[in-house]
Amino acid sequence: MKFGTWVFPISESPDKDGQVIDNTTEEIILCDKLGYEAVWLSEHHFDGAVAYADPVTFASSISRLTKKIKIGFAVVEMSLHHPVRLAAQTALIDNLSKGRLMVGTGKGSAFNHYEYRGFGVHMSNSESILEEAEEILLAAWSGEPVKYKGKHWDISFPSLRPTPYQTPHPPLYRACLGMDSTLAMARIGRPVLIASPKNTEIQSRISAFSEEIAKTDLREIEASKIINQIWVTKNLVISKDGDKARQIAWEGYEKDQTLIDTARNTFNPTDVWQPVDTKSSLKQKFQDSFIVGTPKEVEEQIATLKDIGVNNLMVKINTGNMDQNDVLTSVNLFAENIFPKFAN
Repeated sequence: MKFGTWVFPISESPDKDGQVIDNTTEEIILCDKLGYEAVWLSEHHFDGAVAYADPVTFASSISRLTKKIKIGFAVVEMSLHHPVRLAAQTALIDNLSKGRLMVGTGKGSAFNHYEYRGFGVHMSNSESILEEAEEILLAAWSGEPVKYKGKHWDISFPSLRPTPYQTPHPPLYRACLGMDSTLAMARIGRPVLIASPKNTEIQSRISAFSEEIAKTDLREIEASKIINQIWVTKNLVISKDGDKARQIAWEGYEKDQTLIDTARNTFNPTDVWQPVDTKSSLKQKFQDSFIVGTPKEVEEQIATLKDIGVNNLMVKINTGNMDQNDVLTSVNLFAENIFPKFAN
């Protein structure tokens, strides 16, 4: 198995943003030193759900502060980006990092209408924007002249400069929230990012993807390579004291979900949003989404994921803006105790 960190740090107020960003940078630099496979960056705006907000700009900084760790987007909200600008930005980051970039795309939040409106985009257009933007991204990365006319863009340009460092381009992933989108990506041979909290659903999605891609014209070795690029996300807290780990995890998760739900209820326009209260299901969601406990307990939970077909796991180590010492302790203990048990 390969392990990455998914840095999705909340910031509860604007005056805390800078410190949270600094802490996140420290976490990433430590992960690079300890041999984590990848750091995955996310995107959200206006609410503090992701303190650094812009993963593209942050990735550029991270590319110069790290040496080996791969830098992934999980995900870029494609509705909020001009695809030609994004193609140029990602090609530059791929060069700065000497080929360490992985690009994960998605429509954006299915709930945060205020993010779309802040960028002058309507949520109903997000799926068609995503499809066109990916086509333009791939065309631009090719280094060939581009002419494209679609529903959202009518563009032409000679060729992208610089072209990506990787040949033919950085790995392109799609975040899939459901089975239909997962199967659609299998049919075109593109690896997916899976964020479902339940192990049963993770297993069914990986199995379905594998079965669907086997029906394509891809050779078995090519299909297997794509299956082995699927990444799954979980939250993580690891401590030598299991009860302490569970307390840290629960308090962080409660804080994290409270911020997200409060933002949606406060900022979403009333014409498209009815206030929700998810506290009644919080404990079940917590149990489904967390890997938590002592090194031995965490090892057992990771083994279960391996058994259901997870080859690449990105762990969100800081859920709810936890104490930085607790975050770095988890980063260290996970590398020290878990990496050797599951090394490829």
